[in-house]
Parts: sequence; C-alpha cells; structure tokens
Amino acid sequence: MKKLAVLSTLLILALAVAACGAPAATGSAPAVDLNNLPANLTVQQAKPLLGNPGVFWLDVREQSEYDAGHIPDITLIPTGEVAQRLAEIPKDKPVVVTCRSGNRSAQVTQFLREQGYTNVHNMEGGILAWQGAGFPVEK
Repeated sequence: MKKLAVLSTLLILALAVAACGAPAATGSAPAVDLNNLPANLTVQQAKPLLGNPGVFWLDVREQSEYDAGHIPDITLIPTGEVAQRLAEIPKDKPVVVTCRSGNRSAQVTQFLREQGYTNVHNMEGGILAWQGAGFPVEK
C-alpha cells in the first residue's frame, strides 16, 4: 500500500512538471512573430496586431476619408505628406500601411522600403476589406 501511494505521488508530480512546460490551453491566439510578417497582410492577418504597442499602424488616405471611418488608434499621414513626415514613422517596429483599397498603401509601402524601412507591410484590401470582415471602425 505504501509503494502504491509513493508511485501515485511520483506520477502526479511527473504530470505536473510536464504540464508546466506545455502551452496553456486558454483559447488565446498564438503569439505573432513581429519580425517575420509577410510583406502583404490580409485583414485577418493584420487584425491580431491591432492594439499591440509594438506595431505602428499608418493610414495614408486623405483627412475626409479618415473622418468617414478609420481603424482605431491608427496614425493618419496622407500619401502626399509621407515623404515630408518620415520622422513620424518608426523604423524600429513593424509598420502596417493601409488606405481605402490597398493601392496607395502598396505604393507607400514600397516607398518606405526604398527609404530603408525593413519591417513595413501593406494591408491588402484596405479599409474596405477591413469593414467587409466586420472589424471595428471609428468615426
């Protein structure tokens, strides 16, 4: 009987130790590697990055488009102002660039890469795809 109690205790301890190294089953999304994001992000890939202080979100539409509806906590720098406002765009964190449909943001993404930005990503489909997916928009 004593041997059974000792074996049971050892088994429980072994299982507890093994569980400590296992990922928690909390239902939360897996961590995203911010240094290995694809060049072009779908809105589904971009959404989990929203609210992450390690990611800079850039909207390159015009003020009136932004006022009509924008992604929460995004920075507005219209396409025509990007070159003069580069100092406002960090080089030390991932930059997600968006616009209305993904065309202007693709051009700005390419421009930023030419300026030495190495972790900059175009959000494909822009705010239209974002809204189409039912993701939050502020006015």
